[in-house]
Amino acid sequence: MSDREYPARPIVGIGIVVIKGDAVLLVRRGKPPNIGAWTLPGGAQEVGETAEDAARRELLEETGLEVGPMYFAATVDNIRRDETGRVRYHYTIIDFATRWISGEPVADTDVAEATWAPLDALDDYDLWSEAHRVIAIAQQLVA
Repeated sequence: MSDREYPARPIVGIGIVVIKGDAVLLVRRGKPPNIGAWTLPGGAQEVGETAEDAARRELLEETGLEVGPMYFAATVDNIRRDETGRVRYHYTIIDFATRWISGEPVADTDVAEATWAPLDALDDYDLWSEAHRVIAIAQQLVA
């Protein structure tokens, strides 16, 4: 069991929506929770780190990408319960939107794969409904 399972309080998570033309950056999770699932890049904020600094660090660690200005897009609560109803995971996720500047993503750290997913084919990636909502908001912010 990880230190993120059965937390005493919510963990602050960070998500980053990187838009490149008519595509969005997605990563395939290489660790629990949701191992193997496609999602937005991101991870947990560390003590002493601003939310934006955490977003930039996570994006760099997971994909090798650095980006320009970031904009607050949304907050999402991801609460997962076990079979007894006890909270197994609880993340309050702060999502940022940004536009790609240069470079190509390379999967690293806790992601198994990174790709530019066409915005008109996101159903192929079986994303969480909240990811769709946040991507739509991000598109408007960085248009």
